[in-house]
Amino acid sequence: MNGHMNGTNISGKVVVITGASSGMGEATARHLAERGAIVVLGARRVDRLNALVGEITKGGGKALTLATDVTDSAQVQRLVDAAVERFGRIDVMLNNAGLMPHSPLERRKIADWDRTIDVNIKGVLYGIAAALPHMQRQKSGHFINVSSVAGHKVRPAGVVYSATKTAVRVISEGLRQEVKPWNIRSTIISPGAVATELPQSITEPDIAKGIAQFYEEYAIPPSSFARAVAFAIEQPEDVDINEILFRPTRQEL
Repeated sequence: MNGHMNGTNISGKVVVITGASSGMGEATARHLAERGAIVVLGARRVDRLNALVGEITKGGGKALTLATDVTDSAQVQRLVDAAVERFGRIDVMLNNAGLMPHSPLERRKIADWDRTIDVNIKGVLYGIAAALPHMQRQKSGHFINVSSVAGHKVRPAGVVYSATKTAVRVISEGLRQEVKPWNIRSTIISPGAVATELPQSITEPDIAKGIAQFYEEYAIPPSSFARAVAFAIEQPEDVDINEILFRPTRQEL
């Protein structure tokens, strides 16, 4: 892969990122672009994406953006296809888009459950469906799927979210086993409290308040996630970092 010249193994790689308009996706786009990656960014908020691409290109980086709602498989396919059409390949698919509308089950927030499943599970599956054929053809590639500490531990009011993040781990592990013939790598990253807009997706005011206080006290910057992504990508081709679980040092849960 080009990029060995400066020893990063990131430089020159084409990286598609969903949920790229803020938080961990945005931080990762900046971090990888600084290290010479070509970033292809999808999210629903086009104005945010355009501003981000402007900043990256002004800094000498390469970036492309496309409005993408991950609950629509055709839009995810279009994002990945645009990357391949423009840059000739896709090296990394970072399925990062996520929602966390916590609430106790008894409140029966069915619309929230549906959105959480559509974004957190189906969005990841659509990302895999879009990128896999390209990676099989290339006989190389790397899926990075975002789970959570909640994918390892269930807490009251976080049941549906935990279920979706556990599903991401199961899907990623199954994918890892299936893609051996094509030299494709698979990483699950499970962050603890990272300072992003995720708590803003909570629709129940009392739950939102509790989570906001928790994040205020414990959350670490999204650059922590970006470094974890870079670590997984920059390994030599024969090294597959399958899972990274990290938290703020002070986070107990």
